[in-house]
Amino acid sequence: MQRFSDRLGRKLNRTAYRLAMLLAAAAIAVFALPSAAMAEANYYADCELERVICAYGERVGLPQGECMTTSSTYHSTQVCVDYSGDHVYVRDGQADGYGAAAIIYSDNGVAHRWCANAEGAGTWVHCNFNWVEEGDHAVAGGYIIQYYEERMTQLWWWNGK
Repeated sequence: MQRFSDRLGRKLNRTAYRLAMLLAAAAIAVFALPSAAMAEANYYADCELERVICAYGERVGLPQGECMTTSSTYHSTQVCVDYSGDHVYVRDGQADGYGAAAIIYSDNGVAHRWCANAEGAGTWVHCNFNWVEEGDHAVAGGYIIQYYEERMTQLWWWNGK
């Protein structure tokens, strides 16, 4: 009887040890992952380039600034720019599983600034950028299909704001 309980005890100890190690590994994996707020915005291939800034917008109620809406071909994405603070707002206009996005082009400083809406259809998000006011700028809106594919259309351009 002594041998049986000794074997059973060892087997239970090994099982408990393995379970503890598995739980510890799972805890490390979960707590080591960055939170959504800390995650690097790398949702499109351009985001890998040095001359590009990409951000996921933070959900907001209503936008400010000059606004335009894309055609239904570009999923009725709405984009607003508040020039006084270099703010960009993006509204996802279609429940289709694709994230709405806007891009600000600039011929001074950082060439492209992407603002993506990952909050879903009907929601507005806000990105706070800092661009050089001098020079030409352009705004495009649309949606991202996958990492290497997007559908964007130019909405307007401005200079010196």
